[in-house]
Amino acid sequence: MSDEFLSQCAQRIGARHVLTGDDMAGYLTDWRRRFTGRARAVLRPGSTKEVAMLVQLCVAHRVPIVPQGGNTGLVLGSVPDDSGHAVVLSLSRLHRVREVDAINNTLTAEAGCTLHQVQQAAEAHGRLFPLSLASEGSCSIGGNLATNAGGTAVLRYGNARELTLGLEVVTAQGDVWHGLRGLRKDNTGYDLRDLFIGSEGSLGIITAAVLKLFALPAARATALFALASVSDALNLLSLARTRCDANLTGFELMSDFCLQLVERHFSTQRLPFAQRYPQYVLMELSTTEPEAHAIAQLEAVASRAIETSIAHDVIMATSLSQSKALWGLREHISEAQASEGKNIKHDVALPISAIQNFIVDADAELQHAFPGCRMVTFGHLGDGNLHYNVSAPAGQDDESFLTQQEAINRIVHDRVHHYGGSISAEHGIGALKRQEILRYKTETEMAMMIAIKRALDPLNLMNPGKVV
Repeated sequence: MSDEFLSQCAQRIGARHVLTGDDMAGYLTDWRRRFTGRARAVLRPGSTKEVAMLVQLCVAHRVPIVPQGGNTGLVLGSVPDDSGHAVVLSLSRLHRVREVDAINNTLTAEAGCTLHQVQQAAEAHGRLFPLSLASEGSCSIGGNLATNAGGTAVLRYGNARELTLGLEVVTAQGDVWHGLRGLRKDNTGYDLRDLFIGSEGSLGIITAAVLKLFALPAARATALFALASVSDALNLLSLARTRCDANLTGFELMSDFCLQLVERHFSTQRLPFAQRYPQYVLMELSTTEPEAHAIAQLEAVASRAIETSIAHDVIMATSLSQSKALWGLREHISEAQASEGKNIKHDVALPISAIQNFIVDADAELQHAFPGCRMVTFGHLGDGNLHYNVSAPAGQDDESFLTQQEAINRIVHDRVHHYGGSISAEHGIGALKRQEILRYKTETEMAMMIAIKRALDPLNLMNPGKVV
């Protein structure tokens, strides 16, 4: 890669937006600070046109491109490798909300908008953009779409793919696909939108999107249920679906050990029960009806759950502050586990009916192979997405524990595959799981994925080394 290449980049977007040397530091290390790559430069275009011009330059000079949004990913998908050949193309300057169409219930946002920014823009027009993630103040819409993000409201509203109507994409050749259509029905050929969503920047660069909006809830009702088992949590889910239907927005499973970690590392977070239970479910209803309607529905579920011994205790939030406190228990789990020490994460999806058996089997296999390992099990039970994380036994140092990651992954992922699940529910593949998926996807699946990659990115410049 020559200096001439960077000079041409500077001519397109301005020299101050071509970062080199120490100025690149914040763009090269992954969110969990497990890996730091190298890059020739970080390029910060300010428009779709500038993105296209930079891609054209990269094609001409055969320079690999790593698209990056908020860099909050967990699978090394948004950072370069250690070769130093690639440029990081940051979308952070593409941060305009271009339009809110309240009649069509859509919002058009550029890829660099934070998720929180989009949520606020929708709310300002009396609408809801329901994607909700712990990193919403930092993660970007482009990154959310590139990884097909999920979050806590998938049960009711679906993941990022289901929340998107149209895209604007810069292709691997530097052309612009102007696909910002706010249509809910369009059968004019292949669904290119869904191809780019979830592709982690390996096929092209998403620069803007038309997103679905919904009615802003008039009321929410939140409760924390104390349970004896995951099986009881599944029975509670069935009950809630029957009684609450579409009003059921959140259904989060948390083991007792998860909340022990939260209480240990965050003094303001406290479990509201007089005694401890093996499992907990945080349930939330939202409705456009008056608050009394949501409360009555949740009370009916709680009463029935206690009567049938599905739940042993229930705490219902009676104020917004109490609701936030209950959600705080859930939202602090990842930070608490990080404070406890390094851990081995698994973002898996399973048929909901198989989750109980999976946890029992995987827990037993891991304890047999690695006695004393501590399971931090939580997730979006309503859509089958489990964060099945493994922490070191008490007293074992982190580094020696992490040397066992491959063996631990094999136990967990083999068990996921046995039950017909997926080893990546919402975090993506990136570089971290690129080789791992070869064990679980069929030759036919991989052949089709590789064919798509070769067709759309024949020079293999778009986020090489990621996904396939």
